[in-house]
Amino acid sequence: MFPNLTLLNLARNNITGSIPPGLGNSIQLHQLDLSSNRLVGKIPKEFGKLTSLEKFNGSIPDILGNYLKLFYLNLINNMFSQKIPIRIGKLFQLTEMDLSSNNLTGEIPLEITNLQSLENLNLPHNNLYRLIPKGFENMHGLAFIDISYNQLQGPIPMSSAFMNASIEALQGNKGAFTGLLIIFDPRKRRSQVEEGDTQPPNEDLLSISIFDGRAMYNDIVKATKDFDATYCIGKGGYGTVYKAKLPSANIVAVKKLHPFSDKADRKGFLNEVRALTEIRHRNTVKLFGFCSYARHSFLVYEFLERGSLATIFSRDEEAKKLDWRIRVKIIKGTASALSYMHHDCTPPIVHRDISNSNVLIDEEYKPRISDFGAAKLLKLDSSNWSALAGTYGYVAPELAYTMKVTEKCDVYSFGVLALEVIKGKHLGDFITSLGMQNNQNIQLKDVLDQRLSPPSPEVEEVVMCSVKLAIACLHESPQSRPTMHIVSQLLSTRM
Repeated sequence: MFPNLTLLNLARNNITGSIPPGLGNSIQLHQLDLSSNRLVGKIPKEFGKLTSLEKFNGSIPDILGNYLKLFYLNLINNMFSQKIPIRIGKLFQLTEMDLSSNNLTGEIPLEITNLQSLENLNLPHNNLYRLIPKGFENMHGLAFIDISYNQLQGPIPMSSAFMNASIEALQGNKGAFTGLLIIFDPRKRRSQVEEGDTQPPNEDLLSISIFDGRAMYNDIVKATKDFDATYCIGKGGYGTVYKAKLPSANIVAVKKLHPFSDKADRKGFLNEVRALTEIRHRNTVKLFGFCSYARHSFLVYEFLERGSLATIFSRDEEAKKLDWRIRVKIIKGTASALSYMHHDCTPPIVHRDISNSNVLIDEEYKPRISDFGAAKLLKLDSSNWSALAGTYGYVAPELAYTMKVTEKCDVYSFGVLALEVIKGKHLGDFITSLGMQNNQNIQLKDVLDQRLSPPSPEVEEVVMCSVKLAIACLHESPQSRPTMHIVSQLLSTRM
């Protein structure tokens, strides 16, 4: 059929049925436009002969990966419902791809990020879901992207196409982008929590995920009276935390970020989002969503009524509620979360700012690590050199001269914090001496919180074990410190 045909345009003719296989015999065909019809079924296998095809508008066949000369792909306004085939990632000459207004499902295939010649990518009005591939950050030629009206979620890749995208190009994602507000659905997390975590999610918070992004943004601004100091419940290195009661009666913690003065600030914001979307552990704070508008950027967390360890230890009555068993459980839970981050996440995640302000306590006195703004995803093929981050008094000493981030930096900070949990306050300069000498004969009374009665003989043994492990974490040599996996295991066997 038409062996010498070079161009065929059947667009916008309301054609129904399937594509005739005979078109595959038109081996000279360079351009084929079947867009804006009502075609169904698959592309005929005979289309594999069309190796000269340079422009194609139609359905999405897996065989599309054979059209290596293709530089323009337009499949808009049809009713195709399959996944985007991963073989599209072989079309290295492709400069423009438009898959708008179909019923495409599944994830955006990672293979698309192999298309280094791609300049324009349109994926709006489909049913694509889950996270956006981080590989988009390596597509330096991509100038325009539209992913609106899907069900995507997670952090926005740090690429110029995404950073320069309009709100309209990102809005309308049911599980994610509405404006630049991303809301995570706790129902989707339920099957992803750490094995052994039987704590049920708070069903009342599910209503948050169905709010329109602009409405949610306005609700938060209104609930905090435009982030008035009256609603401030804490401050950190990357922002100020506010308590917000939403119209649904749900209470959330809103961390308003300091204005981004440079790319490093924005990277800190995205680090926190990326880390929290990848972490599933009962001892880390739950992130419900984040927003990045021109006026405000903020993160929306679950609200923990008891606040941080810093707040609790500053109030005698609250500190006394933390008996010795609770304090050991706080140490154990914090160790478990860090062990998970260091040894069960790929790549490993180093928090870099473990301190009394960044460990929150929930209603059941369980610890929750928060504030991942300084978090670093370690790469095995990277030197992991970095600018100094962390809170004074908790930073590992080697960072003063090496600036190389490893898991052992968190181990040191954990040691400082664990002793603080036992003492009820930071040990100050005494920390340095503990890391430089053999402390097997340390007197327990020297590190106990005097606001509590001495522990019973049974509990004293566990407290002493916690103290010795904490001191081991303070060793001046990073290599001599135990891993958080070992610390967590030892604490678990003693309780």
